[in-house]
Amino acid sequence: MILKKANVLIVDDDPDVLTAVKLLLKPLTQEIITEKNPENLNWLLQKNNIDLVLLDMNFNSAINTGNEGIYWLRKIKEWKPNVCVIMITAYGDIDLAVRSLKEGANDFVVKPWHNEKLIDTITDLLDKKEGGPKTSKSAKSSNGQTSILGESEVMEDIFHKVNKIAPTDANILILGENGTGKDLMAKAIHERSLRANKPFVKVDVGALTDSLFESELFGHKKGAFTDAREDRIGRFEEAEGGTLFLDEIGNISLQQQAKLLTVLQNRQVTRLGTNKPIDINIRLICATNVPLHELANENKFRKDLIYRINTVEINMPPLRKRSEDIVVLARHFAKMYSTKYMKPAVDFDNYALNKLRSYSYPGNVRELQYTIERAVIMADDHLLKPDDLIFSVLEAPAENMIDEDNIQLSTLEKNAILRVIDKHNGNITRAAKELGLTRTALYRRLSKYDI
Repeated sequence: MILKKANVLIVDDDPDVLTAVKLLLKPLTQEIITEKNPENLNWLLQKNNIDLVLLDMNFNSAINTGNEGIYWLRKIKEWKPNVCVIMITAYGDIDLAVRSLKEGANDFVVKPWHNEKLIDTITDLLDKKEGGPKTSKSAKSSNGQTSILGESEVMEDIFHKVNKIAPTDANILILGENGTGKDLMAKAIHERSLRANKPFVKVDVGALTDSLFESELFGHKKGAFTDAREDRIGRFEEAEGGTLFLDEIGNISLQQQAKLLTVLQNRQVTRLGTNKPIDINIRLICATNVPLHELANENKFRKDLIYRINTVEINMPPLRKRSEDIVVLARHFAKMYSTKYMKPAVDFDNYALNKLRSYSYPGNVRELQYTIERAVIMADDHLLKPDDLIFSVLEAPAENMIDEDNIQLSTLEKNAILRVIDKHNGNITRAAKELGLTRTALYRRLSKYDI
């Protein structure tokens, strides 16, 4: 849907917000309707052909549930399920805003917002409502430097989520196998956040012994222990105002978990050798290769700590489950290493591309990266051939990485699509609606399964 044809309803009890948004969107849309009282929502939705609602998270209304925005969101979805809803929230309500996404909101914006960003968010949602194409192809830093590439549907969904959560202060837990790019994703989130100009501090907490854990994270005073020859700030203080990235969080002991939980609850650290607490202001991102269901075993990991670090989770998929991205990544690495080693630009012949696509990558993106780096270094020709691509013998054999469950699910999905299309005599619009997909998503699956 073109924004110019859209009817937008803004519901907020702050008249300044209503005026500001109306002035911003009136020249760009067909009609802008403003309303201070959410109790008039049903009447407005029935009277007008509303395409999108901008809904405040909190109202001084008769409902008084403490989270009125969620209440009215549910009502909108009950009355008009197809209307797009963007929640308007303040920084203090980020957790509630994230919850609103699970309740059916399409997106949320944080006060104060950038006008261009709000317009882009509305435009993207209306385009998706009409089945328009997704355009996100990478997670980029604030300076436009690409951190993570991908064209697969699963990565586009991740990029969309990153665009939503990066500007907030929500704690994030990144899950995924080794080599899937969890550290790059953490850095990309930091670079897209409002803390981008502040420090990004990474700590591999899984490698810290109990004796080093407190000193490394919280700091120490001179003389606190035998080798403490001078005062030293910890990583929490080092990350002040910025982002603290705790990698391999799933490998820390229960004793370390208790100490970390205390700091996160109190938002204060106390250096070893002193009793003086120090306030901290950091955004926390954690990562682990331990699956969430294993992490939830209280004999290994405290559930209260999981809730504390996991306001939003991002699951980085293994490369074998995003095979559409293999060639994109391979060409990216080839260009990068050709430049780094001052070699002529290289590409891949068709047989080499087939070899790249057919391999299962037990070492994920990291294995692909090292394979391409080695190939570029050793290349005698500008066109890489299958023999130039030597995969690591350190990883498990490809045969062991066949995902039988995924193969079965793909077969079921393909058969379901064929049945529904046949039922509607080839009408893609009706088939997509029954399958719960956009037309674009259905066309993508038709291409995937060669239907």
